[in-house]
Amino acid sequence: MKYARIVRLFADRLHLTYEDALGFFYDSDTYRLISEGIGDMHCLSDEYLADELLMEWKAKENNN
Repeated sequence: MKYARIVRLFADRLHLTYEDALGFFYDSDTYRLISEGIGDMHCLSDEYLADELLMEWKAKENNN
């Protein structure tokens, strides 16, 4: 499944546990956009979407 591949890439890039990465994914704007089919996000590559999650992660870190 696409979600699992995206979460695995994201977890690997940040050296997170799969569970932590999955929790972040399901609370992310990226997930919301993919699941609602906005902007055909589901058609983008797994790598691109993992990068989007990484940018969200960094943005949240900078805001804290």
